[in-house]
Amino acid sequence: MMEVKKKPNTKQEIMNILHPYVKEWFFNEFEEFSLPQLFGVMEIHSRNNVLISAPTGATKTLTAFLSILNELIDNAEKGILEDRVYAVYVSPLKALNYDIEVNLVEPLKKIEKIAGKELGIRVAVRTGDTSPSERAKMLRKPPHILITTPESLAILLTTIKFKELLRNVEWLVVDEIHAMAENKRGVHLSLSMERLQRLAEHVTRVGLSATISPLEDVARFLVGYENGRERDCKIVDVQFIKELDLKVLSPVPDLINTTHEEMHEKMYELINRLIQDHKTTLIFTNTRSATERVVDYLKDKFPKNYGVDEDGSLRIGAHHSSLSKRLRRKVEEELREGKLKVVVSSTSLELGIDIGYIDLVILLGSPKSVARALQRCGRSGHKLHEKAKGRIIVLDRDDLVECAVLLKSAVEKKIDRIHIPRNCLDVLAQQVYGIAISERIHVDELFELVKRSYCYHDLERLDFMEVIDYLSGKFASLEDRHVYAKIWFDPETGMIGRKGKMSRVIYMTNIGTIPDESFINVKLGNQTIGKIDEAFLERLKRGDVFVLGGEKYEFLYARGMNAYVSSSVYRPPTIPNWFSEMLPLSFDLANEIGKFRKLIDEKFRHKKPKQEIIEFINNYLYVDKNGAEAIYNYCKEQFDYAVIPTDKRILIEFYDDEKQKYIVFHSLFGRRVNDCLSRAVGYVVSRLQHSDVEIGITDNGFYIGVKRFLSMENVFKVLKSSKLEVLMKLAIENTEVLKRRFRHCAVRSLMILRNYRGREKRVGRQQVSSMILINALKRISDDFSILKEARREVLEDVMDIKNTESVLKKVENGSIKLETITTSIPSPFAFNIVLQGYTDMFRIEDRIEFLRRMHQNVLAKISLKKKS
Repeated sequence: MMEVKKKPNTKQEIMNILHPYVKEWFFNEFEEFSLPQLFGVMEIHSRNNVLISAPTGATKTLTAFLSILNELIDNAEKGILEDRVYAVYVSPLKALNYDIEVNLVEPLKKIEKIAGKELGIRVAVRTGDTSPSERAKMLRKPPHILITTPESLAILLTTIKFKELLRNVEWLVVDEIHAMAENKRGVHLSLSMERLQRLAEHVTRVGLSATISPLEDVARFLVGYENGRERDCKIVDVQFIKELDLKVLSPVPDLINTTHEEMHEKMYELINRLIQDHKTTLIFTNTRSATERVVDYLKDKFPKNYGVDEDGSLRIGAHHSSLSKRLRRKVEEELREGKLKVVVSSTSLELGIDIGYIDLVILLGSPKSVARALQRCGRSGHKLHEKAKGRIIVLDRDDLVECAVLLKSAVEKKIDRIHIPRNCLDVLAQQVYGIAISERIHVDELFELVKRSYCYHDLERLDFMEVIDYLSGKFASLEDRHVYAKIWFDPETGMIGRKGKMSRVIYMTNIGTIPDESFINVKLGNQTIGKIDEAFLERLKRGDVFVLGGEKYEFLYARGMNAYVSSSVYRPPTIPNWFSEMLPLSFDLANEIGKFRKLIDEKFRHKKPKQEIIEFINNYLYVDKNGAEAIYNYCKEQFDYAVIPTDKRILIEFYDDEKQKYIVFHSLFGRRVNDCLSRAVGYVVSRLQHSDVEIGITDNGFYIGVKRFLSMENVFKVLKSSKLEVLMKLAIENTEVLKRRFRHCAVRSLMILRNYRGREKRVGRQQVSSMILINALKRISDDFSILKEARREVLEDVMDIKNTESVLKKVENGSIKLETITTSIPSPFAFNIVLQGYTDMFRIEDRIEFLRRMHQNVLAKISLKKKS
């Protein structure tokens, strides 16, 4: 049962359980217990499963370890400390693991100083980087606290000798659980947690999370099920104990009638002013390329502020996943030592790596979700009683509205809901293989073990047995494709076990859920003209137009790691070249924006005066005078020119620019829903018109490029919520996204081996193998388990078919209305939907000028409309 803990323990209650050495050390270092400690320490001491959700810098890690260290020190003093692992700490980042080791070893040294003797408590890190000699040392003298990653934990559970050291583990601490629960790494971990619980029956699970929702689902993910019922878990919700100082800033008063040069100039002046007014600033961009641009421009424009110091070190640094580990570590160390004035990052510093004192976080553009905004801003004021100070800088009107609503949701504690993947058959195959290597087990017992995981609690027996059939080599035809049996399964006895001498090596060298990524060569005939990343290729379908090196190309097809294109293109681009790096707007935040639009639409319909509406915007959204004026003008222009789309109204806009006919769907439900809905609509339209259609997707809607307009009534007669899954399976069948995702699933399920006999199969070879394999699987069954999983991943994890179904149901029952209009110029809200790809062929300064001219044309049309 999930239970939210309402009342903290008293200071005295916690002091009563602390060993004198621990008590003396704690109050030498801290004045008081923090709120997370008052809520959490006693629960961990009492061996209760607990999820602690608190902001960055709120002492979550110390809360988790205070009870554990206390118990180990008490055991050491009594002479009953055994040579075994007492606590396992799992985090997603190796860098965070080494931080934790330092942060545990230092307190232990100070406690030993107080005790006047060595206590012999050992802490060790076990990851893929741990040397063989260190691993051997751990077997001889096991650490009492083992710090590891999800992948290394799965390997340890499979090794014969180390597995025995885990038999009586008393605590499992999962840090940054919010970062793992929403992807397949978390699914993998959920099964490892059940495997550990099977070894150590009475292990206490402790989850540490930053801002996240819904906490009940994350708690269920943490603890799983036993005998068909969810295990007990206490939930400590202190997500909002830090004071928030958040503001949305615009570098200029008018976001539409300002030249690019002025906007650019004013933005960097604002950034520089904010940096100089603070000791250390962390800037988040949403893409790696933007990170490099910001660093380069600040160094170039303000060399005195961000140039080289007297000691030869720079005062500015970049941090993102494409940089080497050495460079990232260097930036982290210089931040901790206070050498850097500012660091610019994409997403790599969102998690809780210790980076020292930050007193300001700047977000360039919307972070696309309330939880991400709070996690990023929580990096400032890293100590508990300091304010989290964040400034969001916006550069266009859509961003202004989005960030203003995001800020309101943050202040009002409305957090977007997390999506936890369920029933992932590729991860299941990998973990079943690991279990079979470590022991012989009955298939019924194995099924029961798997169903204890939250991620597999509703797994169908048929799907489970199909994975067993694949692993046990039931499909002999796959041997022609070098896919051999990995386990043996005896249907008569129901037992399974490992097969082959190489099985353990194959498992350990191919474990993991993070896919290998690579760049795709773009080829015009036999000539390579550039590279795009795989995530971008996933979005392309035949006929899509994109810009590379300033030139337009039409996508034809892909083979292996090559994308073939045509240069004879007279249409504008359909997909912006930065699309793959952009974070998606969440469904919940999109709905909040839709609700705001509905309220302001009602004000206009009731002909409320401008001053009253601006006052409403000010009160509702916490924006400044410039922001309120800009939002008012933006919404008024849309209202006067067309119709305001809301959470209860999808506006469908027919627009003809003489070269192309566009049907623009103002469907404000977030990128993942729009990705799904656009493909469904596009598939239906292409079947009705017997020709391919062009699709462009954004956070706020999508467009379909057609040869002739058609009735949307006919489209939505076909597009029913009850038939969406069947229709979407057809829509994605030959897409690049399915082909690439199938490769990821085939590698995860060990159908394709990345490493074999010391040889590494590169991404290009993996992709070629997967294309041959996908056809072989379809000949066996169109619903083969790993192919079925690839489709599920595309529809549920990449896209959001469940919320799309929900939207369609509301359209069917009339709670969401469809309204159609015809325009000669796109409406103001349609600018960024239609023009995202189209303006990609311009330089950014020309793009802003183009949008400004479009805006002037709309104003002229509104003026004529009013006169007539």
